[in-house]
Amino acid sequence: MRNIDSDAADRLMEPLTALVVQAGEAIMRVNRAAMRVDGKQDGSPVTEADLAADQIIADGLARLAGDVPTLSEERTHLASPPFRGSFFLIDPLDGTKEFVAGRDEFTVNLALVTEGVPLLGIVSAPALGLLWRGIVGRGAERVRFDGATIGTAEPIRTRKLPGPGEPWVAAVSRSHGDAKSEAFIDARPNAVRKTCGSAVKFGRIAEGSADIYPRFGPTCEWDVGAGCAVVTAAGGKVTDDRGGELRFGERGDTGFIIPAFIAWGDSEAVASY
Repeated sequence: MRNIDSDAADRLMEPLTALVVQAGEAIMRVNRAAMRVDGKQDGSPVTEADLAADQIIADGLARLAGDVPTLSEERTHLASPPFRGSFFLIDPLDGTKEFVAGRDEFTVNLALVTEGVPLLGIVSAPALGLLWRGIVGRGAERVRFDGATIGTAEPIRTRKLPGPGEPWVAAVSRSHGDAKSEAFIDARPNAVRKTCGSAVKFGRIAEGSADIYPRFGPTCEWDVGAGCAVVTAAGGKVTDDRGGELRFGERGDTGFIIPAFIAWGDSEAVASY
């Protein structure tokens, strides 16, 4: 199986960004007031917007890197784990509940995973006209866009731990919460909560406007992979709930579930956890 390194990932970044923006345009064309909403076996919703974005990404990746396997939330039945070498990890519409509710914080997530670790990530918020992207070891960027017009990339970086007396800013979900995550946040000095939908939370960590994003409830690899790459590229770290490394594409028998994770803006904070 083909193994994509950071040089090859760098060459793919611009066409992948354009592809993700195109998928976002398809989502924005859907009439949320009249669209059909179906339920999956796990109880989560799926809409025609999810499927339209997924088709655009699938077709685009076939043109750009047809020899690289893809794991998409909407096509898990086609997956053949474990994935060796490199593969694309896709959530064509993360935050479907936000989308259905008429809110703007939903995203298109695309990650390139190599040897089980996210190398490249793009998290695009179409309704906000904003995306975060990065390649591990090469830095991260925030990019504004209007329709298909993509603006100038702005370098971003996570921030250091708050100093004595300064509050920790914790990114928290509007739609998903759990007692263990709340207790973890409460244990941070003077913690304040910043409510965000979908993978926008990873973007806020990467750009330095939030310090930490804990999720001690189960989620799926496609919800986390792109954000993991962006946060890591920006200087942070995403770990499991014990501070260990997350692995992707290796355990399809678990339904690609990540039991828990913590996104840290300051990677050095992990050592004291």
